[in-house]
Amino acid sequence: MNTISLKVPASLAIRLKDTAQQKGVSKSVLILDALEAYLQTYEAYLQTYGTERPESALSQVADLAGILSGPEDLSVNKDYLRNFGR
Repeated sequence: MNTISLKVPASLAIRLKDTAQQKGVSKSVLILDALEAYLQTYEAYLQTYGTERPESALSQVADLAGILSGPEDLSVNKDYLRNFGR
């Protein structure tokens, strides 16, 4: 088995120690379990979406943004809301 050293903030070290004690395992086992779970989730994500992150809704319709014309103050002018919904 390979050895990896890492530095963690004091607050994370305390949480790690406490959780390992509660579960009755060593800190190394807890870290290995967490890393394994993370990598499995990441690999499943890559299988679902490929190597790139899914596009945002805006990036999917970016070519449509701004193509409509209308009053520029629509979102702030209350006159446009008069009789709205009636």
